[in-house]
Amino acid sequence: MVERIEEIEAEAKAAIDAAGSASDLEEARVRYLGRKAELTGILRGIADLPPDQRGPVGSTGNKVRKALESLIESKVDGLKNAELEKSLAEDRIDVTLPGSPARAVGHIHPITRTRRMIEDVMIGLGYQVMEGPEVEHDYYNFTALNHPEGHPARMLQDTFYVEDDEHVEEVLLRTHTSPMQVRAMEVNRPPLFMIVPGKTYRRDSDATHSPMFHQVEGLAVGEGITLADLKGTLLAMLREIFGPDRQIRMRPHFFPFTEPSVEFDVSCFRCGGSGALEDGSRCGLCKGIGWIELGGAGMVDPNVFGFVAEAGYDPDSVTGFAFGFGIERIAMLRHGVGDLRLFFDNDVRMLEQFS
Repeated sequence: MVERIEEIEAEAKAAIDAAGSASDLEEARVRYLGRKAELTGILRGIADLPPDQRGPVGSTGNKVRKALESLIESKVDGLKNAELEKSLAEDRIDVTLPGSPARAVGHIHPITRTRRMIEDVMIGLGYQVMEGPEVEHDYYNFTALNHPEGHPARMLQDTFYVEDDEHVEEVLLRTHTSPMQVRAMEVNRPPLFMIVPGKTYRRDSDATHSPMFHQVEGLAVGEGITLADLKGTLLAMLREIFGPDRQIRMRPHFFPFTEPSVEFDVSCFRCGGSGALEDGSRCGLCKGIGWIELGGAGMVDPNVFGFVAEAGYDPDSVTGFAFGFGIERIAMLRHGVGDLRLFFDNDVRMLEQFS
């Protein structure tokens, strides 16, 4: 029986040495050390052997079993290391390569693209682009723009105020980019021609309003500037944006910092201002009116010049106009976007249309 155990040891060592993978090695282990293996059966049947054979058979069998287990364990480590090296060599991934399929690099957001287009148009008309703080003082946002105490725009339901122990309800998120009118006039003597694009904040949230939105404020101040100059400037700007055939109209309105004040509209570029499409149906863009409302404007109120009179803005010698409109409004009209919130949802399906 001892001779058979030694034969099993030789056969098992040969099978273990010949194993070329972890699966082959596991197959050899089961064959020679498994529950149904011949060596296991011999060790289980020691009690049935004659007394003089039990000791030699048991000692030799256990010695061979432990030797084979040790050999298999060392062989497993070697095979795993070899398979890992092979996998690393064959399955190497170059992480610097683009994905499959490669994703587009990206593009400028439609709001940013629209803002830059407006800036280019106004620079071509001789205006300079300025920026101002988004966290603003009540003085520049309301007081210096001729908003009286108790004006609805000052109330908490319209404006985001910033808590400040030293300045209670005097620090806020700007509700328009108009505060830069006063800030610019404080440090620049007339004439002054500028636009101010940027983020603004109001307590509105629906399909056409957002708590955060982008606005462009325009200001022109000099000697002899009239409402006709305002109309000509708006007409030139809107024709660059919506096409050379556009017309504008002004309607009387009220804004605290302009007098007289107007709202301005552009003729519908879908129906040509007729209110009806070629098939005779009502134009959905202008709702059959032929005009699209865009923003507010007017001549700068002399009271506003009074806050910067020391900087050379004497209301008796200079005049000016101001206008403002939402950048999202222009982008929605140009691209046919019906819901303002789509610009801020970061839905790639929507944004990819502007690549």
